[in-house]
Amino acid sequence: METVSKLLNGFQAFTWQHGVMMLIGIVLIVLAIKKQYEPMLLLPMGFGAILTNIPLSAAVEETGFLTVLHEAGIANELFPILIFIAVGAMIDFSPLLKQPVTLFFGAAAQFGIFAAMLIAASMNYLIPGVFNLQEAAAVGIIGAADGPTSIYVGNLFAPKYMGAIAVAAYSYMALVPMIQPPIIRALTTKEERKIHMDADYGIKISKTVLIIFPIAVTIIAGIVAPISVPLIGSLMFGNLIRECGVLDRLSATAQNELGNLVTLLLGITIGSTMRAEQFLTTQTLMILAIGLLAFVFDTGFGVLFAKFINLFLKKKINPMIGGCGISAFPMSARIVQKMAQKEDPTNFILMPAIGANVSGQIGSIIAGAIMLALLG
Repeated sequence: METVSKLLNGFQAFTWQHGVMMLIGIVLIVLAIKKQYEPMLLLPMGFGAILTNIPLSAAVEETGFLTVLHEAGIANELFPILIFIAVGAMIDFSPLLKQPVTLFFGAAAQFGIFAAMLIAASMNYLIPGVFNLQEAAAVGIIGAADGPTSIYVGNLFAPKYMGAIAVAAYSYMALVPMIQPPIIRALTTKEERKIHMDADYGIKISKTVLIIFPIAVTIIAGIVAPISVPLIGSLMFGNLIRECGVLDRLSATAQNELGNLVTLLLGITIGSTMRAEQFLTTQTLMILAIGLLAFVFDTGFGVLFAKFINLFLKKKINPMIGGCGISAFPMSARIVQKMAQKEDPTNFILMPAIGANVSGQIGSIIAGAIMLALLG
């Protein structure tokens, strides 16, 4: 009877909350497989959520493998840093350097981060003590549309909400093709969406400039915001490996093997933070709602900023590229290109959109660093 009792312990400890979290995990897996929404992240996250919500699961005990991965890769911010090396190796900054004006879109589109932070902080008037200022900042950073930055800041400022923050950040990144188009269409006219832009303005960026750029950005950003060095430094290090021309094998490894392996481990580890007792709360629903608003504000403000700049330009910018200032690289740029070609099949604005998109990658890191510097 004692043996039978031990075998039934798991069933006795099972609660409806565990069942709900397992269902959420299954939904993430279905979205990854059937809809192909960021499958490299959502599938491991969904399976990690199932593993951690099995009652008495050995995977999340003190010596469980998910606990070990969390301590080794999330608690010390190692996984986000490694992801940025891989992302840096994938990014080509030449579209940004050919059209430096797109850098402003990367800055403007971070408006949603600070707007969401203020909304989260104001929730204290409705529910006293729901979010302190640091936790509000961690919620706001979801608007960066940058999973590694959200994890980095969330782990420092709101570790108990890490599961909700990560799920919101990556889920909304996966849903960018559904979130951005209606916002962009609502804020632009058909004529504006048809505006043509030069692919590169006849400018050729030398290899020397491409090598100097990541070094210069690291030094300048590091001096302005020293706390940004781990994030901006790893991103630019990956880019330097790509552009130097003498480390092709390492560049390929960073883009493929390193990126794939760390993404796999990051996803399942983040899924392990989605514990029923921490995830099924009022705060989680607020985080998901505010995170969505952050994405909406980011896209909308970027488009409106592009329209504002057009007031002073003879050669107009297609305002849709302003929405690419978020860090969802390269999804956002591809979406805008598809929207442009839907209005006019001869319109190719992918390169300017990519420029805005990579500037958003830098902008999100700087925004996260500012929050860490001011509130850390």
